[in-house]
Amino acid sequence: MLELHNVETFYGSIQVLFGITLTLDQGKVTTLIGRNGMGKTTTVNSIMGTVPPKSGEIRFNGENISGKPAHVVAQRGIGLVPEGRQIFPNLSVRENLIATAANFSKSSDSWDLDKVMEFFPTLKPRLGNMGNQLSGGEQQMLAIGRALMLNPGLLILDEATEGLAPLIRQEIWNRLQRLKQSGLTILLIDKNIDDLSKIADKHYIIAKGTVVWEGDSNALAAQPELKSKYLGI
Repeated sequence: MLELHNVETFYGSIQVLFGITLTLDQGKVTTLIGRNGMGKTTTVNSIMGTVPPKSGEIRFNGENISGKPAHVVAQRGIGLVPEGRQIFPNLSVRENLIATAANFSKSSDSWDLDKVMEFFPTLKPRLGNMGNQLSGGEQQMLAIGRALMLNPGLLILDEATEGLAPLIRQEIWNRLQRLKQSGLTILLIDKNIDDLSKIADKHYIIAKGTVVWEGDSNALAAQPELKSKYLGI
């Protein structure tokens, strides 16, 4: 569904990505893992068009989306749950959800307000609350719900459970498992390797702006030296 081939991305004169190549298969969960500052978020920004790559190619469903504006990328069917959630603090939960609602993937079983409330029942009594009145866990649920309201073909989560209490983290992982079972293609960035390994079909480890390893969860578990070398665990 998504292919990055030899993607190089810069912030001004500073190069961050050095030939990133990876593939996301339809209906599968793929992770991008590595220490902070290795280029994970820059890879996401390159996909979404907020920091266009200087060279290389990004293809989504066969279309070259390299350098396209972020709103065009979203219209192609890529939903993003960004690092830090970035919900609208001065909009209500309801307004956050409906502000960007669409059905870009032309799904016959589309996500709407009622479906998001069923998926995240914790949010239902909070519909009238402002975004900045929610707990961290509720804000993450809202950020995921907002992305789902785009009815994306691909969902990207940057730091999916960062800063959340253990019980809330587990709830988020349970919801992501349900999304996987529904057939949604997912790209996950997170530091909780054990939880990622339970849900992911494939992992990519990134270091200094390039992919240094790829494989499934069994292969990752069989090479514990990778965690100490590249993940700081």
